[in-house]
This record gives sequence, structure tokens and C-alpha cells, in this order.
Amino acid sequence: MSNQIISDLFKTNAIRVAPADSPFWYTSGKLGPFYINTHFLLHDEEIANEVLKHIERSITEDRLTAPKEIFGVLYGLYHVSPSYKNVIDSIVEEAKKYKFDIISGGERRDFIFSMVPAYLMGKAHLTIYKDMTAVYSTSNYHETVNASDVVLKGKTSLHIADLITEASSYERAWVPVLKIQEVKITDTIAVVDRHQGGEAVLKNLGVNMDTLAGIDKELFTEALDQGVINKDQLDLVLSFIEDPDKYMKDFIASHPSFIDEQIALGGKNKERAELALSKGYC
Repeated sequence: MSNQIISDLFKTNAIRVAPADSPFWYTSGKLGPFYINTHFLLHDEEIANEVLKHIERSITEDRLTAPKEIFGVLYGLYHVSPSYKNVIDSIVEEAKKYKFDIISGGERRDFIFSMVPAYLMGKAHLTIYKDMTAVYSTSNYHETVNASDVVLKGKTSLHIADLITEASSYERAWVPVLKIQEVKITDTIAVVDRHQGGEAVLKNLGVNMDTLAGIDKELFTEALDQGVINKDQLDLVLSFIEDPDKYMKDFIASHPSFIDEQIALGGKNKERAELALSKGYC
């Protein structure tokens, strides 16, 4: 695991650790001490969100030409953002270990990490959408056609992703789409692995997983050594990694007024707190 990747993850707030007494709400209604937005590696939160808007707009306007439009923005950032250049160059170095014909990425955040490496390595890119359609782009993105109009039988794809949690997107869409195109997939690279069962799912699909960083003790210990988190934050993160449910129960027990305070705040805090109550998490 590269120390520079770890530094960039925290410097850009791609991984953000909460203060000891203010955990983050997750969409599940559970609490956790850290949040991951891998696409912040583009430079920072503001630019990352603007790029996501551009991706969504390009897909809405014309799915066939979207890859070229998206690549143009990403390649521009590659030349001006040190954190983005570092992660892309790291992906390219990892990719050199594998044999493949094309690089694929899935809607939306995968595109951020798959399109530029395809160009730098002189490989075609397969842009896979959530509705199970795909667009094939030549290595320079000058030509974009529906994947169904190209003969890809027998080709091998290296899928590049932003984040692997339970690999549900691979199981539901990315691998099935590649199979429809008769494209083999034996390997995938992701920027971050959350260590929540994704590797086992991928193994069952016949796919080897390679990642630049993992949400584990090593990553957060290195963050402590770099001075980007403190010892109290590290202790909370490690307790969460060991047992997420116990972490939440212990936090609520030591902060008995927390749920009422969150409900009083209204908005998403109130929604998540009420969801937690309805699911019996606290």
C-alpha cells in the first residue's frame, strides 16, 4: 500500500474520520467513524462533485458520445491535479501485471479511474451503464460505438473500479454485461477495498481482486503516523472495523442523548436517527 495514496486519501477527504464524539450516519441507519468518497481524489470535494455532475449530464444528453466528453474532463484533471495523477499512475503500474485487451468501468465513479488508464495504456475502453448497455471506445476516444455493434468475443477485460464493498455491482451488472459481449474477465483493480465481503463474491465469479488501499488497521495506523488522525480517532475506527454493531451500541450507550439530539436537528440527521430506531439499531 503506497504511503502517498494513503496521504492523498486523507488530504482530499476521500477518507474522512469523524471526531470521537460525532460519528457519521450511513444510509443504512447505522453509525460509523469514517466516510469514503474515493472520487474526491480528483482534487477535492468541490471539483469531484462538479465532475460527477458532468458525467451525469453527458450520459443524459448522449450515451454514445458520453465517454469522449467524460474522458476530456478527466484527462485535463490528470495534468493539473497531483492526487489524481498519482492514483491514475498507480493504477497503470498495477495494471501492467495483468494480460488484457480492453479496460472496462461501470457507471458512474468507475469511469473516473478506468478511462484515463485505458488511454495511457493504449487500450480500448468499455463504458458500462447501469441499465446493462455498454459503449465501446477506441484507445484515443475518437470512435465510440454501441458495444453490441463490435465483435468482442474472446477479448479479456480488466475492470477498474473506485470502491469495492460487497461487489454487488459486479454480480448484478458489470460481469453479466461482459459475458453478454462474450468478453472474459479474470482480474479487477479497485482504488479502495472496504473489506466487507467483496473479495469472496468476486472469487466466486472467477475474478481476482487487486486494490491500492484497504479499509484496515494498516491504513489508519499509517494515517496516525502521518498525523492526519489522532489516537482517539484510531481507537474508534479500529473498534468499528472489529465489530460495527458493537461500535454503534457502545457509542449510543455512552451518549444517551445522541438520538434525541439528532432527531431535533431535523433533515437527514432526523431521518437516519428514526431509521436506526425503526430497525432496532439503538
